[in-house]
Parts: sequence; C-alpha cells; structure tokens
Amino acid sequence: MTEGSSGPFTNQPLAPHHDRTSFSCGDTTLDHYFRTQAGQDARKNIAAPFVLIAGDGSIAGFYTLSATSIHLAELPREIIRKLPRYPLIPATLLGRLAVDLRHRGEGCGRFLLADALYRSSRSEIASFAVVVEAKDDDARRFYERESFLRFPDQPQRLFRPMTDIVALFK
Repeated sequence: MTEGSSGPFTNQPLAPHHDRTSFSCGDTTLDHYFRTQAGQDARKNIAAPFVLIAGDGSIAGFYTLSATSIHLAELPREIIRKLPRYPLIPATLLGRLAVDLRHRGEGCGRFLLADALYRSSRSEIASFAVVVEAKDDDARRFYERESFLRFPDQPQRLFRPMTDIVALFK
C-alpha cells in the first residue's frame, strides 16, 4: 500500500464492482481496452487485470499479467549461454500498465510495476522473465530505469530476469 493525494492506495484484482467508466490515462487505446475488454479478458483467462484503488474509491491505475514465451534466439548472447537450448523459454507478460491522469506524479506507475513484479515472482508457474512491450520511448525509458533490459533486435521490447526480480524482494 502506498499513500497519495487521494489517500492510501490498495491493489487488487479487477472485479465487476470496480467502476472503470471514469478512468482516463490519456491513451485512447489503453482507455478503451480497460473500459471494454479487461473484464472479458479476466473471465476468459486471457489476462489477469489488477487495479490500484485510491482512497476515494477511484481507479488510479491498472496492469495486466499473462503467460507468454520468448524465443531463445531473441535474448542477448550472454544470457543464452546460461540457458537450456529449448526453442521457447516461459515468461510472464506485463501486457498493459496505465495510470489515470488524475494520479500522475504520485508514484502510481512504480507502485503498479512493483506489484506486478512481486506477483510474478510469487507465482508457482515457471517463468524466466517478465516481458514488456513499451508503447513509446517514454515508456521504454521508464522500464529501463527499473532495470529492464532490451531485446537486442527489438528496442521497444524489454525483459527483466526472474532471478533479478526474486532478489529484489528478498
């Protein structure tokens, strides 16, 4: 839990009682997804959406987690050398992360990311890394500041090894 201008924040799985209608992060694609698709993705086990609830009950932000895989050849050579030669390596996808415009500058993005990494590290399902697709250069820089590494041939796609994430929470 963290504290912001709207009081304490709590993070929880998206539920039907959460009012998503007033959420606006300034990106129409993310806003549309959250308002119309996130609940369906949760019901169909496509993605697990989590929401950050402000003290006033509004949604300050959200993120989604789902399973994905990484082609071994996509990773940096120094990492490939340490892995088994499977064609695909299991990973966790942090598919979307957005903060409502009313809560920008309150640390919500970092809190959401930390919660996503923590949940990913606590999973009993094997995952080599958490993977993100940065929507723009600002998002890429945000993830790089949080120790994510670029895939060599995909500058907007980044990952953070699970060993690093687990060590972060010890």
